[in-house]
Amino acid sequence: MQPSRILRALALTLTVGTAAFAQDDPALIAKARAIHAKALKIDTHVDFNPAQMIGPPPNYVTGIERNRVDLPKMEQNGLDAVFFSIYVGQRQDFSDSGYASAMAADVEKFDAVHTLAEKMAPGRIAIAYTAADVRKIHAAGKKVALMGVENSWGIGTNITNVKRFYDRGARYMSLSHDGHNQLTDSGTGENDGVWRWNGLSPLGRQVVEEANRLGIMMDISHPSKASNLQVMAMSKAPVIASHSGVRALADVRRNLDDEQLLALKKNGGVAQMVALSSFVKVPTPDSPERAAAIAALRTELGMGARGGAGQAAAGQAAGQAAARRPGGASNDSLFAVYRQKLAAIDAKFPPSPRATVSDFVNHIDYAVKLIGIDHVGISSDFDGGGGVTGYDNASESINVTIELVRRGYSEKDIIALWGGNLLRVMEAVERTAKK
Repeated sequence: MQPSRILRALALTLTVGTAAFAQDDPALIAKARAIHAKALKIDTHVDFNPAQMIGPPPNYVTGIERNRVDLPKMEQNGLDAVFFSIYVGQRQDFSDSGYASAMAADVEKFDAVHTLAEKMAPGRIAIAYTAADVRKIHAAGKKVALMGVENSWGIGTNITNVKRFYDRGARYMSLSHDGHNQLTDSGTGENDGVWRWNGLSPLGRQVVEEANRLGIMMDISHPSKASNLQVMAMSKAPVIASHSGVRALADVRRNLDDEQLLALKKNGGVAQMVALSSFVKVPTPDSPERAAAIAALRTELGMGARGGAGQAAAGQAAGQAAARRPGGASNDSLFAVYRQKLAAIDAKFPPSPRATVSDFVNHIDYAVKLIGIDHVGISSDFDGGGGVTGYDNASESINVTIELVRRGYSEKDIIALWGGNLLRVMEAVERTAKK
């Protein structure tokens, strides 16, 4: 760990951990730690770069200084199981070659997770294909790798590719990411009011049916509201929102409004609240001077324009650019330069404060009160932009549990939030497939 990283980690511990602990009864902290150790902690959305995961050190086995998730961080009393995101960005290319390119990107990511678990660190992590596998692997003292498809563009027009995803380990699927495709409208339609299907396409409906048949959870975090309501109405199995917040608390298109949350409760699913700062608390707009400085920096580094406002959006865009581009060391260097120069901009033009663990748990509170404890879970979107002050990498998950205990959640509730509810949905999807 670099000295600067140590200082940042120490400062965070003092401001978020020790200071908060000092305000609590030591018995509360002890109770939280005991519950945290007992809970099977599942994060339903973590991004990764295949070249970083399985390439030469530093990699996911040795640990990567700037990454928020890797094996060492999971093992520091952090997360027990993660769904690695089989992500491909959406292009408006619906040719055979476009579909083939997307599928190749999906396969590269599937293969990386298999390489990590089966060749590089089989004694430390294993792939789960069922809810029973998750429990069995956890009981054996290993970390658990699962896979979820973020954007099903790679299916193309061949419905048998859903089985191809399933066979490689996909246990949830989002029909889209940012951009409409052949299966569904994306939530990005809110930006311009332009829709392609007004929800699901005919092929998208077939994919939902095929996912039910095979035992793949449907993920409603990125498609449009109309699409999400249609999926929940037609699915014979519960669905998940793998990484979404509450729109009533942060009015961004990626969050779920009350109508969608209530439909999810009726469906029997689970909404995994996401610890991504700009989805937890909408940042105030940058000053013109700060916006101009960040735009100039991104142009200088060839990172392209960014959307949104505030430091959180800038950090999210940088994280996605570094984590999702192909390549290894060169992207780490790019990210390091970006962070260094952004720090200078922050000093000159202070950013909007990041969301905190307390802000994040506000979303959990709201969802629990609206749809019940059985339908709420926890996710991060780490290494795809996720993180809040106090829960900025996998090793800091204890701070979420402490805040939940502070607010009066019981051991049973916290175990349900951290993974019990997700496993219940996974089991229900498996039962539907057997029928």
